[in-house]
This record gives sequence, C-alpha cells and structure tokens, in this order.
Amino acid sequence: MGLEHFFQGSAVNAVDAKGRVSVPVFLRGVIERRGDARTIVLAKHALFDCLDAYDPAYAALKHQKMERRAEKTETAMGADVDYMAANLMAFGATEEVPYDKSGRIVLPPMMRSKGGIEDLALFIGVGETFQVWNPAKLLADDRIPADMKDIARFRLEERGVKL
Repeated sequence: MGLEHFFQGSAVNAVDAKGRVSVPVFLRGVIERRGDARTIVLAKHALFDCLDAYDPAYAALKHQKMERRAEKTETAMGADVDYMAANLMAFGATEEVPYDKSGRIVLPPMMRSKGGIEDLALFIGVGETFQVWNPAKLLADDRIPADMKDIARFRLEERGVKL
C-alpha cells in the first residue's frame, strides 16, 4: 500500500440524536481509494474506550494478519482459545455501516454505546485504520499522549467546544 492508502489526520464532527454523523472527507477518500464500497466497518477497539473503524477491504488484511499470528503460536492441539476469541471479536462483533454521498453514517446504537459516543465524534487516523472517540473519553485517558490530547482540544476549539 502506498501512503495514500493510510488513514491520517483528525477531525471532530457533531452527532445528532439519531446517531447521524459525517465521516470526514480525508477518511472517505482513503476508503474509496482502497475499494468500491462506500461502507465503514465499526468495532469496539480492543484496548481503548473508542471504536476501531476501517473499510471492508481491510477485513481481508486483518484476517491474514490474525492467521499469521495464529500460525506462530499454534500448538499440536490446534488453534488456541485466545485465537478463537480474538477471531470472534474481530469479525463477529462488528457492524458495516454505509455512508451517503455527503459522507453521513448512522452510528448503530450498539456501537455508539460501546464507544461511548455522545454528541461529538473525534475521528483520528491511525494508519491502516481510524478511531472514533468521544472526545471527553480521549482527554480523560491517561494512556493517550499529551500531544494527541492537545490536537483533540484544538479540533474541539475549531468547532467552538470547550471540554
């Protein structure tokens, strides 16, 4: 993949009462360069209190990575329970969400709850995927680097929001 195929950058967008939010154009551009689907796959992030998001084409790459990792740790008994649980979460605990021409999606209630997304969504490109955060949760997380928190505050101030 060339650099044009990586998610990078950040933005904050409002989420309405029905869960509608616009996915930033810089993220949609990557999705559309990677494939034909105007669809985003959402999952609860494995480590952070946010959502992991990517295009459907990335799911195949994700599966390949998981298979390679499993091959390295495979025992004579076959695939272990940890691998099966990771596979279950990676593919069974996701939702595909289409976006319209303006880039608007409707966050499914389960995903909105899992990510703690309320009236604002902070989108952050992290290379092969991007994350969707409740900005307040990102700012409260001690594991997030101070510089990223500064960027989040700047994005909020651009929208006239102070947390």
